[in-house]
Parts: sequence; C-alpha cells; structure tokens
Amino acid sequence: MVYSDFHDLSGSRKIHHPLNDYQTGSVRDDFDFGPMVLFSVSAIRAALDKYGDIPKVEFAGLYDLRLKISIDHPVHHVRKALYAAKVPDGPPDVQKSFSYVDPRNEASQKEMESVFTDYLKRIDAYLAPHFKEVERVPYPFPAEASIVIPVRNRKETVAGAVKSALSQQTDFPFNVIVVDNHSTDGTTAVMSDLARQYPALKHVIPGRSDLGIGGCWNEALFSENCGRYAVQLDSDDLYSGHGSLQKIMDLFRQGSFAMVIGSYTLVDADLKEIPPGLIDHREWTEENGRNNALRINGLGAPRAFNTHIMRKIGFPNVSYGEDYAAALRICREYRIGRIYESLYWCRRWTGNTDASLGIEEANRNDAFKDEVRTGEIQARQKMNRGA
Repeated sequence: MVYSDFHDLSGSRKIHHPLNDYQTGSVRDDFDFGPMVLFSVSAIRAALDKYGDIPKVEFAGLYDLRLKISIDHPVHHVRKALYAAKVPDGPPDVQKSFSYVDPRNEASQKEMESVFTDYLKRIDAYLAPHFKEVERVPYPFPAEASIVIPVRNRKETVAGAVKSALSQQTDFPFNVIVVDNHSTDGTTAVMSDLARQYPALKHVIPGRSDLGIGGCWNEALFSENCGRYAVQLDSDDLYSGHGSLQKIMDLFRQGSFAMVIGSYTLVDADLKEIPPGLIDHREWTEENGRNNALRINGLGAPRAFNTHIMRKIGFPNVSYGEDYAAALRICREYRIGRIYESLYWCRRWTGNTDASLGIEEANRNDAFKDEVRTGEIQARQKMNRGA
C-alpha cells in the first residue's frame, strides 16, 4: 500500500500538501492518505486469504481492507508530491471534526467500530471489559475537588471561566486552581485581583517556563492545594450551570471510576449554540469504549480525574492531545464514567488553540495522537501477551 504527498489546486495556485507517515497508531478511519492510494493486488489477496473476506458492510469496506493489509505489510508514504488535486470550494466544515459523534453517522460509525474491534483482536490489542478497582488513597486531601484551569494570555475570557467555576454549588468543599503559564497580556493581573477576592481561588505561577497545557496540569495535580479529584475547565469556556461539578462528583461516588467525562455544547463567542451542538459521545459503551477510543480523536469534556491515579500517570508536557493521552492510559486499566447531559459550554472562536490550523500544524497534531495510539496499542499487546 503506497500513498504520497500531492499538490492542492486552488484556482491558478498549486500548493504542496504534505501528509503524515503511517505508523502502528495510524488507525483512525479518517487517516488522511490524500485522494489517491495504490494497493498491491497480491497483498490484498494475501490479507483476505489470511484474515477473511471484507464483511458485508456499506461504509467500512476500505477501512477493513486497509487494516487487514497493514497487519503483515508496511504502508509506504512517499514524501514527494506526485500528483495534484482540486481543493473543495468553501471554508472547512467544523461539523466534519465531530462526525464520529454525530447521530446521523451512527450506522457508519457502528460499522467502523466493528471492523476496528476485529482488527484489535487480530493483533492482540483488544481489551475485554475487565477493570481494576480504584485503590484507596493513603493520604488526606485539602478539598474533595479542584477545578483546574491552565491559562496563558486569556485576559478577555479567564475571569468568566473562573467565576463559572467558583459559582458551582456543591455539598462538599472545593477550590479552583489556575495555573498561569507566564501570561504577558494582563491575565496575571486579572488573576491576582480575583485571588484577593476569593480565598478558594489558588493562583499558581510555575517556576518553569517550558510548560505546555499538560505540564500545567501536572503543576496543579502535585500542588498542595489539589483535591481528591481534579476537574477540567478551559480558560475560554464555561460550565453550563451551577450544578455541573456536583453531577460529576455524584458519579464518582456511585462507581469505581478513575475518570469521569461529561458532555458539552458547542457555542460561539456570544454563547449561541452552533452545529453540531451537543457533543455527548454516546458511542461510548462499557463493553467496548476503551477499545473504540483508539479509533477516534477525542473522548469528550469536561474531564475529571482521580488525583491519586493521575499523580502516578502524569500528563505529557504538550499543548495538544494531553487529555487524550491521559484518557487512553486510564482506560487501559480502569473504568471511565460518562455523563450524557451537557455540563459545559465550549466556545469556538478565533483564539482557540485548534482554530484555523495550517496543514503542517494539523499534521503535527494528528501525528502526535497517532504516536500516542502507537504506544498504547503496544502496551495493550504487552499486557495481553503477559510480557
């Protein structure tokens, strides 16, 4: 199987379109091969002879074939533009990023999940629904929960996020930890002023200057102020009501979960709902969610973690995909609880870290998640093989 870079044709312009190398973790059904892929007929025949015919599916046939071929054959990327293709008209479709959680795509996604689960079984990376119990914590915590807000240069939105966090109504003590990653736009002054007004707000400025979002999370986790559970809120987003934190904690109390993930609603800068609206990840199942998580690019928000477990695991010090890496690592061993009602308003605006990405930056982000999946698949194979 061979694919190559190509040129985008846009009017009279010809723009180089680089693609990522294929690796073990490049198992997304929407991995970008470009518009042209070449298959070896002998490799197809060998794969189908060994692993069975393509199932009777409507959407996932090519995906099934690609996965089967990749078990025994390398997938080659030619890092040179060998052809040109016309660029689709119009702006990028934001809904495409959430196609795997769009109810209209349920039939195709179930096919993709079935094909992918079969592939994981063939390569010894499938995990049956057996989970470790969350261990008892051998030390006390200063609060039951901490809302963690990493921030850098968000003076226009961070006060709203902090006040949204502080306004939560709970039957337990909680605090808010803002990790201010050396902001230069006035965010630090905003946070200092708020910290003087609200004792529950802990304003942390790291001693290090090389931290990404994941590194800021580690600063909060290992802070003396961190509660038994650490709950995410981005510096430009808001909880959708005063009971969001309580609902998360209620689920932690009900089961042996190392992580709880809620649902969120996409809104614009003025908090008006935008398509596709609610992102609830109902594709997650207790039986197969931890396997299907390797196929998709995200698990949802808001995310909440058992602090003791995350102190052992830690976040990668990056600013993209750190949450995905943590969730994959957790569900390798532990249960993840899900809340399917909206707890969170996720604002899409020009200041988002993933807004208007160029091809090279989008490729870097995708390659990082593929790398995370590669490591996770290898770890699961090692578990299953008793190594």
